[in-house]
Amino acid sequence: MDRTGLSLPPLPAIRVFEAVARHLSFTKAAAELGVTQAAVSYQIKLLEDRIGTALFRRLTRKLALTEAGQRLAQQVSDALAGLADAFSTVRTGENSVLRIKAMYSFATNWLVPRLGRFTQAYPLYSVRLETSAGTTNSAADEIDVEIGSDHAPRPGPILEKLMPICLTPMVSPSLLASIGGAERPLDLLKMTLLREDDSAWEKWFALTGHRVPPGIARGLQLDTRQIMGRAAIEGQGVALLVPEFFTDEIAAGRLVQPFAQLLSTRVHYCLAYAKSRQHLPKVQAFRRWILGELAADARL
Repeated sequence: MDRTGLSLPPLPAIRVFEAVARHLSFTKAAAELGVTQAAVSYQIKLLEDRIGTALFRRLTRKLALTEAGQRLAQQVSDALAGLADAFSTVRTGENSVLRIKAMYSFATNWLVPRLGRFTQAYPLYSVRLETSAGTTNSAADEIDVEIGSDHAPRPGPILEKLMPICLTPMVSPSLLASIGGAERPLDLLKMTLLREDDSAWEKWFALTGHRVPPGIARGLQLDTRQIMGRAAIEGQGVALLVPEFFTDEIAAGRLVQPFAQLLSTRVHYCLAYAKSRQHLPKVQAFRRWILGELAADARL
C-alpha cells in the first residue's frame, strides 16, 4: 500500500494518546510526559478533531476508551514500540563501532600491533582504523578519536599528550658488526646515515658533544620513519628512530640501539576527540586503554 500521500496527525498528539490510553488518566500521562494536564487535554482534543471521532469516554471518576480508541490504542502502541526499536538498533550499532584516525607512523609501528588487546579488553566494540598524515582534526563527524602530532594542531578538539617524539640511532646488528661496532658516536659516520630531513643528525651529534659539518647525512632520504626503520633492518644504514616504535625489533635482535642519547623533537603524539564525544563510553574506553598501554611501556 502506497503511504507517500498519507497525512498523519501530529506526533506529539499521538504520543500523548498512547500515554493516556495506557494509564487511562490525564494526570498520570501528564506526569510521565513532563507536561501539564491542560496540555494533555489539548493534544487529545486536537487528535479527536483531526480524526473526527471521540477516543475517550469521560466518566465521573475514571476514563475509558471508546470503541474507536480501543482499536487505535494497540496499533499506536505497537507502532511507537517499533520506532523505539528501530532507533535503538541504529544507536547501538553506531555506538559499538570505534572510528579511529591515526598518524601513519604511529598506527603502523605502535597502534596496530596492540589493537588486538583493546578488542579483547572491550569485546563489545569493533574498530575502524584509517591513517592520516599528521596533525589532528577529530571534529570530523565520522571520527571518534584521532591520534596525531601537536605540531600546528587545528583548533577545536580536546587534545591529550600521549608521548614525546624522541629520536635515537638504530641499526641492524650485522651492519654494526661490519664496522667493528660503535664505541663512540662518531663511529656511526662509518655507515650510511638514513635521514628524513637534513638537520636531525647534526642535532643528535651535537647532543652527544660532537659537532659535525652541515649536510653530513648524504645517504638515502626517506619520507617516513616506518620506511627508515625497514631500511635499517635490511642493513642499508643507521636511522634516527622512535625507540617505542621498534621494541619488538629490538627484542628480536633485528635492530640495536648503540647509544642511549635521545634527541627531543619538542613534538608529541596526541589523542584528540571532539567535546561532543568526550563522554561516549567507547571514547572513554579507548582513552583508558591507550593511557594504560603507554604506562606499561614506560614501566618496561
